[in-house]
Amino acid sequence: MSVLAPTLPASMLDALGRPYFLWDDQMSLDVFKANLAHRELVVRAYFIGKLMRQAKPDDVFTFVTLRDVEEHWPALERYLGNTRDFWSWLLERWRGQRRGGE
Repeated sequence: MSVLAPTLPASMLDALGRPYFLWDDQMSLDVFKANLAHRELVVRAYFIGKLMRQAKPDDVFTFVTLRDVEEHWPALERYLGNTRDFWSWLLERWRGQRRGGE
């Protein structure tokens, strides 16, 4: 997996200190990160899904690992909305590369 163009840290936050992908929420970056590490799977899955749905794909891996996504996939895929097919395709491509195929 390669990340091509993650958003620069100086451009990640809006004027209110929120990550650009939380445009629909008044959540700070610190609170968002805490939710990504929440002890309850349903909370972690929701926020990983929100990240994957609303952030640039390159920025997702600034906050979570590929392993996190794969590990939580059964719980988070329902939160991906219209991006589910894209993420399914991308994960399958990466799995194929790790197996030496495709």
